[in-house]
Amino acid sequence: MTVNHQSLLEEIERDRAKIVGFYQDFIRAKSPNPPGDTREAVAHISRFLEAERLPFQIVAPVEQMPNVVGSFDAGTAGRHLVMNGHIDVFPVGDAGEWSHGGPWSGALHEGAVYGRGACDMKAGTTASIFTYRYLHRHRSQLKGKLTLTCVSDEETLGKWGSVYLLDHLLEVRGDCMLNGEPSGLYNVRFGEKGMFWLVITVRTPGSHGAHTHRSASATKIASRLITDLEQVTRIAPKAPDGVVRALELAAPGMEKSMGPGGAATISAVTLNIGSVHGGLKINMVPGECRIEVDIRLPVGVDEQQIKGELNRILANYPEASVEIVNFHPASWCDPEGELMGILRGNVRKLSDIDPMPTVSLGGTDARLWRFRNIPAYVYGPPPMGMGSFDEHVKVDHLMHVVRTHVLSAFDYLSRA
Repeated sequence: MTVNHQSLLEEIERDRAKIVGFYQDFIRAKSPNPPGDTREAVAHISRFLEAERLPFQIVAPVEQMPNVVGSFDAGTAGRHLVMNGHIDVFPVGDAGEWSHGGPWSGALHEGAVYGRGACDMKAGTTASIFTYRYLHRHRSQLKGKLTLTCVSDEETLGKWGSVYLLDHLLEVRGDCMLNGEPSGLYNVRFGEKGMFWLVITVRTPGSHGAHTHRSASATKIASRLITDLEQVTRIAPKAPDGVVRALELAAPGMEKSMGPGGAATISAVTLNIGSVHGGLKINMVPGECRIEVDIRLPVGVDEQQIKGELNRILANYPEASVEIVNFHPASWCDPEGELMGILRGNVRKLSDIDPMPTVSLGGTDARLWRFRNIPAYVYGPPPMGMGSFDEHVKVDHLMHVVRTHVLSAFDYLSRA
């Protein structure tokens, strides 16, 4: 039987309960990172793949952080598409803030599934897994190769997940990558902002709290320094014209997906003071204050620009020392690439939405493929409650993402 969009959509709809049930059980399989133990969730994926008789292997450079890699050849020469999703999720914090059974319930309430990882990113990873299942079933009508990568360690930058796989398994690189991180339905992401993390430590002799004449306060110096660090946000990006045009067109969708101000934030250097630790006691002049700084770089701003501004600011603070703890540049691929066009066309077909090409505010594993000059695109559910309590995804949105990924992967691998 010849397969087409309509027959694929009919298959997906027949499996609606199976897809939602898999997704709920996936959320119930706890995988917070830290600590990063994903074995329960990997076992859930493995049972499904085994029951469906789908080819896969477990790649576990660290025992408690295994990765699932599946791959098949269609039998006819063609392109190689990689589906990527992560298994680990944010930790929970205070479970008492959660409704509908708690953070690991996978509860279905008023048309939405609740739980930690619901949108970041077990919905998108579920879409990848079921795309692999449907296309394997119809592989005789495809060209090329499809690879599934369900990875651990994404929340801690991927050393034992996608970074390890890309360094050690050539089969996971491919010609193009599709990922289901929570992008929101109104945008397809072709890039993401860079990340520059540093720790600044201010040290002074310190003294008794009544003897302020004996030592400057490390916390007072740190407070002035924090204010001055805002100057990095004045750096203006010089992005390629194609990226600038794409982001201008995407602005209304970004406002819908990310909230008011989201569109402007894409093209701005942002500064977040993640934590401040200083002082020992109310009646002591602090001798040390530690500041953790998170700077995000848009396309068109590089590492040297940030370092230059930081050096200028820190020249006024001899008490401060700096440690750079993480850096990666902004990444992007062609906003008008083939898979982008396929994704947008299928979303228009499935809904009344025309998702516009844009850049992500946060980091994803898609950057790791782009760093190797492999186009990587992201389309996933809205980020409802992401990183907070009552994280959830509407079932209709989950099914929409599954349909979009299945049809788009089919189109990419069935074209000449």
